[in-house]
Amino acid sequence: MTRITPRTIVIAAQLLLLALVFLPVVHAQESQPQEPPLPQASPQPTPLTAPPPFKMIVKEERTALEGAAKDPQRRLKLTIEFAAGHLLAAEQHTARQNYEAASSEVGMYHALIENALQFLSTFKRDSNKTRDLYKRLEMALREDGPRLTAMRRTTPLEFAVWIKQVEDFARQGRTEALNSFYGHTVVREPQKPDKTTDKPKETPTPRIYQP
Repeated sequence: MTRITPRTIVIAAQLLLLALVFLPVVHAQESQPQEPPLPQASPQPTPLTAPPPFKMIVKEERTALEGAAKDPQRRLKLTIEFAAGHLLAAEQHTARQNYEAASSEVGMYHALIENALQFLSTFKRDSNKTRDLYKRLEMALREDGPRLTAMRRTTPLEFAVWIKQVEDFARQGRTEALNSFYGHTVVREPQKPDKTTDKPKETPTPRIYQP
């Protein structure tokens, strides 16, 4: 027969005491309703800005512009036509969702308009011929503005930021053209003489009354 020692009795009592303490706690935790885990929000991708379009004038266009350097009207006409062609190509690429090709065309449009403004800045602004050239460029930029805006609104953000930059540049170029066209045609009124420079009226000497 196995002999029960006092040490065995003490260990059994300790185990029973631990069971009485922890069993109610475990039962209470199991009886509570389990809350469903909160759904983790998936990280949203941050759009990266595409590289800026490279401003360049292709060799064929530059050769044509240099050949018409002695004829300012023809040179400006060629520049506007080349720029319009690149803008049209950018619109077509945007419609096909080829945004990289559209961005490239916008860069070439930007380069041509910038070249036109630099070319016109070499002429005297108080000349009627110069004002006519600025007026022609202003009319072209006026038509290009809404087209750039419409194209930007249908372009992803990473490419649209650069179209917005060209759009702002075209708007500033139009303002410069308007200032050059109207800056010397404002008629100023002649300055009126300052009334403070008139001589003051002399005070009459009082008469002495004699009886």
